[in-house]
Amino acid sequence: RKSKITASRKLLLKSLMLAKAKEEWEQEIVDKQAEKERYLSERITPLHTSGLSLSQLQDLCRELHEKVEIVDEERYDIEAKCNHNTREIKDLKIKVLDLRGKFKRPPLRRVRVSADAMLRALLGSKHKVSMDLRANLKSVKKEDTEKERPVEVGDWRKNVEAMSGMEGRKKMFDAAKSPTGQ
Repeated sequence: RKSKITASRKLLLKSLMLAKAKEEWEQEIVDKQAEKERYLSERITPLHTSGLSLSQLQDLCRELHEKVEIVDEERYDIEAKCNHNTREIKDLKIKVLDLRGKFKRPPLRRVRVSADAMLRALLGSKHKVSMDLRANLKSVKKEDTEKERPVEVGDWRKNVEAMSGMEGRKKMFDAAKSPTGQ
């Protein structure tokens, strides 16, 4: 389908609309400035300091400081209300989106991830340590462990008496040393 308006006519209308918008925008700026000046002339009275004594000037300064403090307190209160309202608006927007059901949560599935893949995802390319724990384990045969441990069945009281004191510690130290030395 072809549009009924030619390209040159479209361009002309667009330029006219932009010119009109620019005029209105400039007029709005002038109106705001005039409103600001009018408001300030109502709120701020002219300050006459000529012919005042030192004590009168000090009283005037104190009065002005009190007014400034009042205005600052009002500004702080208004800012706090504004921040509270913006937070409330954000929360309400989130609630509206949730109620609308626009975002559907997909059903979650269990995914098997190895320790290496998890570390790679968390640390990025910095991950170089291998988490293959089974590779670091020693392989131990069951027969070897039974042969190494001689089973001693005897009176446990004799063993406790023999191992007590420094002599017993020396025996334990020597016993621990001897299998590795062989």
